[in-house]
Amino acid sequence: MKNQLIEKTEEYVRNELGEDATGHDWFHVDRVRRHALYICREERIGDPFIVEMAALLHDIPDEKLNESAEQGREKLDSFFKTITLPDVAKNHITQIIESISYKGGRKIALESVEAKIVQDADRLDAIGAIGIARAFAYGGKKGQLIYDPNIKVREEMNMEEYRKGKSTSIHHFYEKLLKLKELLNTEAAKKMAESRQRMMLDFLEQFYQEWDGQES
Repeated sequence: MKNQLIEKTEEYVRNELGEDATGHDWFHVDRVRRHALYICREERIGDPFIVEMAALLHDIPDEKLNESAEQGREKLDSFFKTITLPDVAKNHITQIIESISYKGGRKIALESVEAKIVQDADRLDAIGAIGIARAFAYGGKKGQLIYDPNIKVREEMNMEEYRKGKSTSIHHFYEKLLKLKELLNTEAAKKMAESRQRMMLDFLEQFYQEWDGQES
């Protein structure tokens, strides 16, 4: 029964996000799912089924990928109506999805170990080599510059400023990506983040050398 639900959810997510060009495509979702299940096994905590379902569905209601937050929630609710799943499980999955997003650094107390695991898995995919690639894919899709040294890094932002304020792809490293390692919940995720953090710092060092023409 659970395997059938997973397969149906996979098919739905593939159809919805399969070729998204902002870094929120099926391959991102699948990586988050695999990271989450790995953390679940390593930490020996959480319900693997809830973790997997939440990981698979975590981007479906994302307001970045829908016309509005309300439309995103309706999309998730509509999918739930197509599968047989107890309300307590649906509510748990929804609660996880609604609580794990970064959204300008807002701090939401996570109510379950499953939420902590899925949040860590999603944040791991935002850093490292893949995180770098995703940052520029998303920035390009939004029409952002790669970098402008005259723009200041935004330290404090509300959600509106985070979504719509003027920034660049390089600024995004300082406004979000480099902060994520210290915000991880589990020891397994923190270990995975070490090399990814170094990758981003090395990339930025090389970027500035090339920007200034001093890479020789």
